[in-house]
Amino acid sequence: MKRIILLSYLAVVAVMTSCNSGTQSGDSSVFSSHEQVADDDLFDLHEIQDNGEIIVLTLYGPTSYFEFRGENFGSQYMLADEYANSIGVSMRVDVCRSQSEMIEKLQKGDGDVIAYNITVADSLKDKVAFCGAKPLTHYLDSMAVVRGDRSLSCGTVAWAVRKSSTDLSKSLVAWMDANESRFFDMTTLHRRGGKSGKYRNYAPRRKVAAPILNLAKGQISIYDNLFKTYSSKCNWDWRLLAAQAYQESGFDPNAVSWMGALGLMQLMPSTATDMGVGENEVFSPDASLRGAVRLISRLDNHYSSITNPDERINFILAAYNAGPGHVDDARALCKKNGRNENVWKGNVDSYVLRMSEARYYNDPACQHGYFRGRETYDYVNSIRTRWSEYKAKIKN
Repeated sequence: MKRIILLSYLAVVAVMTSCNSGTQSGDSSVFSSHEQVADDDLFDLHEIQDNGEIIVLTLYGPTSYFEFRGENFGSQYMLADEYANSIGVSMRVDVCRSQSEMIEKLQKGDGDVIAYNITVADSLKDKVAFCGAKPLTHYLDSMAVVRGDRSLSCGTVAWAVRKSSTDLSKSLVAWMDANESRFFDMTTLHRRGGKSGKYRNYAPRRKVAAPILNLAKGQISIYDNLFKTYSSKCNWDWRLLAAQAYQESGFDPNAVSWMGALGLMQLMPSTATDMGVGENEVFSPDASLRGAVRLISRLDNHYSSITNPDERINFILAAYNAGPGHVDDARALCKKNGRNENVWKGNVDSYVLRMSEARYYNDPACQHGYFRGRETYDYVNSIRTRWSEYKAKIKN
């Protein structure tokens, strides 16, 4: 709001100056005044701190920014969030479709910093000021070694700000230089999550139990009574709920994933809160199932237009794993390309598999960007296969 008021004020001053000097309005328009504001960059570090918000421009991608089960992730996103907190402001993310769009928005004043791996090039040095080339390049090279993914290492890269944002540039460079050794910790071990915005420090863990506890007694797990109780609340076969729980946690009620999902049914902190599961309940099998079934019921309603109940299960499982936004994107692509968006196998699942490719997640039909579709594809298939095995071996 402050930016809008400031720009409006300067536009009025420009028009008044034009009138007082006898210049025609067409020679000194509001648009030329806006261009002057963008060039002068009235929003440097001090103005950002006064405004209480920094606008970060980025692109969807596995190391930049992506959504997972209703929460935001990506190394660039997490680092930008840490920097925003270090200067005492909140962060707003504006996801662009291309590098040229990011640079254009930056120059117009629609964003403050580009938090993305922009390759440092002479052709861009007249347009932006690069920040943190050494720390970011070193960090990505280290990630490439750890992950065995050489695609992460792509020469010298940096973030960018407007050339006139000299104080912001100095602040970013100083922060990156001082915190480079903590980049891994900032982006993997201490994630801010949930509506409270608090850090959670749970170490990733998962102790997998046997998929069938006692075949002779027809017992899948020690939680069978809970599966039977809660499955009735979402009109599912209890063995399907058991198959999903095994896929999620291996029947470990204390499981914690690398992405921060918790408990028997691997609820993300924000999802647990939305489903009425308190922070002190996330490792309770009963509470985890209660929250999971509420989510399943919500997703069942979301996909109510899919009239075949067995088919709808595929979409519910996929959305539980990836979030409904990503599944809806795959459906939109499916429909756009003349396929049946209400059928999973051979239709929507084929587009889910492509959602880690830029040409698909950057398609205008997609609203939620990148995600690892292979994991969701395997998730649905694995649960369906195990459910079939349970039905064949365990009486209802």
